Formats: sequence, C-alpha cells, structure tokens
Amino acid sequence: MAGTLPIVAVVGRPNVGKSSFFNRIVGSRLSIVEDTPGVTRDRIYAEAEWCGKRFALIDTGGIDDGKSDVIFSQMREQAMVAMDMADLILFMVDGKEGVTAQDREVAELLRHTSKKVLLIANKIDGGKLPDDYYDFYELGFGGPLPVSAANMTGLGDALDEILAGLSEAGAAAGAEEDDDKIKLAIVGKPNVGKSSFVNALVGENRVIVSDIPGTTRDSIDTPFAYEGEDFVLIDTAGMRRKSKVTENIEHYSVVRAIAAIERSNVCLVMIDATEGVTEQDKKIAGLAHDSGKGVVLALNKWDLVEKDTKTMDAYRKKIRAELPFLAYAPDVFISVKDGQRLRKVLETVSVVNSNCSLRIPTSPLNSLIQDAIGMKQPPSDKGKRLKIYYVSQVGVQPPLFSFKINKRDLMHFSYSRYLENRIRDVYGFTGTPISFVFREKGDGDE
Repeated sequence: MAGTLPIVAVVGRPNVGKSSFFNRIVGSRLSIVEDTPGVTRDRIYAEAEWCGKRFALIDTGGIDDGKSDVIFSQMREQAMVAMDMADLILFMVDGKEGVTAQDREVAELLRHTSKKVLLIANKIDGGKLPDDYYDFYELGFGGPLPVSAANMTGLGDALDEILAGLSEAGAAAGAEEDDDKIKLAIVGKPNVGKSSFVNALVGENRVIVSDIPGTTRDSIDTPFAYEGEDFVLIDTAGMRRKSKVTENIEHYSVVRAIAAIERSNVCLVMIDATEGVTEQDKKIAGLAHDSGKGVVLALNKWDLVEKDTKTMDAYRKKIRAELPFLAYAPDVFISVKDGQRLRKVLETVSVVNSNCSLRIPTSPLNSLIQDAIGMKQPPSDKGKRLKIYYVSQVGVQPPLFSFKINKRDLMHFSYSRYLENRIRDVYGFTGTPISFVFREKGDGDE
C-alpha cells in the first residue's frame, strides 16, 4: 500500500442503511479489496478500489438505543468525526421515507464543514424515484444519488461520484501526499502516556492530559521539528476493549484512531511497561501491523519498573514472544515523565520511515535470493521442487516483492519466511513489514 489513502466517511441518521451500503461495497467484489484484518476494524473500515483508484471507506455508525436525545448525540458525533477526519463525506438518507427532521439536523451540522459532501438516497428500488424525491434538494447538498444497497443498484455510479468528489476535494485517490513531513500516529490503550509524550516533545500543553482514561477523544495533529526533519504528531484517543465500549463516543474514538493510523507513515505503539503486554495491546498492535505502515514500540513508564542489568533484555524477549508478528519493529524503553529516551524515539521513527520507502535494485536482489537458495534448498513435493526464476521489488510503503516461480503450492510459509529473513539480514527494513506476491510462470503481468 503506497502512501496514505484519502478517507471517505459515511454519515446519517439511524436506519438509513449506512452499514448495509458499507457492507455491500466491501462484499460485492466491485473491484473492492477485502476488509483489512484486525479485531477493532471489523465492519467499520475497508480499503476500496474502483477504476484503479483506492480510498479508505469508514462507516461512522454507532449504537442506536432508541432514545431521541441519544440518537441526536450519535448523529452529532458522527458528523463531527467525519468533518474532522474525512476528505469526502457521504451523507446518507432514506429515499423512501423522504426528508425527516433528523436529516435536517445532520445537514445543519455538515454545513459547517469545508469538506466535500455527497448526498446519497438509499432504498431507491426498481429505478423509480418517489414523488418527494426532489425534496432532498432542500438539505443544501445538490441532487441525491439514488442507490439501493439491498438490491446493489446504483453502486457503480455512486463510486464514480466518490472518485470525482475526491478529485474535486484535492485528495487524489490512492496517491501519496506531496509533503515530506513524517506523520506519526501515536496509538495505545487509555492512560499509557500518549498525550504526555506529545506535550513533552513540544514543551507545552498542546493536548489535555488527565489520569482519567479516555480524556483525549479526537485525533489531534501537532507539527514538530527535530534535527532538521518535520513531523506531524497525531495523538489518538485511547482504544478500549470492546466489552468496555459502552459510550458511543468511545466507538468514535476507535474510528478516529483507525483513521489516524491510515493517514500516518509510522505508528508508535505505546505500551505501559508496568503492566506488560495486555490483550488490548495486542489488538492495537495488530491494527498498526495490518495497516502496512511502519511500527515502533514505545515501552513507557520504564522508570517505574524495578530492574537490574538483565531486566531490559528479559523484558524485550517477553515482548517478542507476546507480539511475534511485530518481530521487525524496533523498541524503545522510555519514561515520558522523566524525559528519558524521547529523542531516541524520533530518531528511530525517522529510520523506520526511510525503510518503508527503501528500494532494492533488481540485480543485487536476485543475487541475494540465489545465494539464499544455494544455502538452503527450496522445498519439494512428490519429486517436484520449487524453482524461483526472478524477483523484483514492485512497491514501497510497505515494500512489496514479486517472485516468479514454477508452482505456487510449493512455496511453503517457512521458506517464504526464510527468504524474508535473508532480505532483512542484508537490507534491514527495520520497522516496516515487507510483503511477497508469488506468480507462476505464465501468469500475466502485474
């Protein structure tokens, strides 16, 4: 996945079909890629592709308990989330029911944004527009796009308009951002010191700090320069376990955190060293890993851990055992309170950011792979051995390598991991995941 993706958010009152629309786009296979893995991302996040352009689709819908005051609170929070993070907002209404007071309330909130808003009328079945269809013009966002998520009609036209809207908004779908700033998303469960970390670096209280978990509810961007490099520090709301997401606002905190990860270059996963790696830490780290962005682990409150000369090594081994999928991620043991190793974090992030965009020339890459084959023979099955004809790097952020081989079934996971380790031994790629794609001889060009 190259660069940061533009974000499209779906908002609207309850029961207009926001989630159905989202699920149809994700599951319809209309050139749409699968949901990105990750427990917290389920059903609210997907990467979409249409006509060769890619964007992130986010369903902001929360939980509806049926109380009018709570519904309005949810609608307001949805609108604020979308206005805060999205490049393009899809305002969804029920085309059958017509304009409602709640639709007008959402419209009033969205009028205060400078973001592009597309009005979508769902539940328009059979291509026949209802008599009051044109009443939707009063909402102030032009003519609504008629779709039926249930019958999968109008989705192609809607996707065309989404791409056009992103282009008009100046967010080139799937394009890398043109600035050189390192965007660092700081993620972790509540009360691990994320906001204090930002404040310690900038030397002023830019973010509210409190011992009460969940104080930071928005993703807050703070520009920052260090050693001639420009950073954007994105402090995110702490992500709670699902069993504790009782307030709708916590749902939107997760949505914001996912959006922050998506538009970052590197994720700083902050863990409370006094507690060790918890299940929630694993889920949050999984989000960062699944995003394909660079990852750095920051073990905060290290000053509170009783230690001797062997403590750090023992702790590091334990972390690696708990987070085996982040074996490539460097770790920094810090104390935000004492200002310990905070600059080391930025230096590490800078290295990781460079590694995410590192390219290996084709000739030395193939020499490396051939040497690896000479050291360890490829696997075989029923007398047929895996052959690797050619390797090239075809992408960055994260680095992606294409292997031309004789038979895909012969490429065992263990051998793939061996080849990855050989590449890392020579070229490092510290802090960034790397991906392989295996193509058989005779497959079409990528």
